[in-house]
Parts: sequence; structure tokens; C-alpha cells
Amino acid sequence: MRRRPVALATALVLLAGCAAPAADTQAPPARTAPATPAPGAEAAKRFHSGGGYRATPVPARIEIPKIGVASALDRLGRAADGTVEVPSRWEVAGWYAPGPRPGDPGSAVILGHVDSKRGPAVFFRLRELRRGDEIRVTRADGSVVRFTVDRREQHDKDRFPTEDVWFPSLTPALRLVTCGGEFDATAGHYRSNIIVYATPAAVSRGR
Repeated sequence: MRRRPVALATALVLLAGCAAPAADTQAPPARTAPATPAPGAEAAKRFHSGGGYRATPVPARIEIPKIGVASALDRLGRAADGTVEVPSRWEVAGWYAPGPRPGDPGSAVILGHVDSKRGPAVFFRLRELRRGDEIRVTRADGSVVRFTVDRREQHDKDRFPTEDVWFPSLTPALRLVTCGGEFDATAGHYRSNIIVYATPAAVSRGR
């Protein structure tokens, strides 16, 4: 199906070549009337929007009172192999920066470790969250967007619900992700993921 526009463009080029007049029958150029600006063209040039667009500030901090989380947010991108980066510090969560910002339409994703060799990490108690629990994300301008937990799920890593977590949405949403389930000592990682789904409750302005 995607080849059709290319084929159509090629066909138009061929037709244009066939339509070119022969050298011995070429007619003198026709006189044309001076171009007249389209109606409203001058008005469009002078138009300026009355309101400026302000991008949503980046998230700077996450707090989850129910489980004692209070963490700065590192920016995460993609690793060399194309997978999502994980936070470099056990005690600090990270926000997937190529995705939506918390409060914007779409699923904003925040990741955190469950533990380390030294003990519990930032999202160690994520599995304790229940429907109605509050999550607060403070943004760079001091504004706070509050989310309410809708549900918590656990999935084997080879059955990660990619569409539910990452799929674009017209409404704002928040996803918190960490490891969970049984620990595979041979592989050195947990076999499952804990995922918390939340939706905005309110936004309060900062300074």
C-alpha cells in the first residue's frame, strides 16, 4: 500500500515527459496577467497569535506519601541497544524524557529500582500501592501535578504489557515501573515487573 504514492509520482513524471511539445511545433509564450494576491494574504502576513504556547515544565521530583518515596528525577533516554535506560542510582527514580511529560496527554513513565546489593531501593515498596493512593510530581517551575492510583499489576518480563504502558493516549496518564516477583539468581535479575497505573487528580501552581 505504501508504494502507491511513489508509483503515482513516477507516473506523473512520465506523463509530463510525454506531454512536452516537439521542438518544431513549439508555440510562442503566451502573455499572462500579473499575479493577484489571494484574498486575505496580506491579513495573514500581519496575523500574530494573542497567546503564546508554553511547554509543560519537566518533572523534577516524585513523592508517594503512602510508601515513603521522596526522590529527585533523573532524565532517562535509550540505551545503545535501543532499550529504555534504567536509573544509574538505586535511590533515585528516573523519567523517560523522550516520552510525554507528567500532566501532558499520553503516558508519562517513571522507572525506579526495587533494591540493590546494599538494601531496598527507591521503588522497593511500589507493590504496596492500592487504588486511590496519591502520587505527586513536582515540576521544574514548582507546579505540582497530583495523580491517583488506578491499579497495580505484575507481569513476567517476557510478557510485558507494552501497549498499556507506552501506547499514546489523548488523556494524561502516569506509569511507575520497577522489578518484582521471584529473583533469578542465575540471571541476576527479577523475573517480573511491577507496574502502577495512575491518572491526574489535580494540578497546583508553583511560584
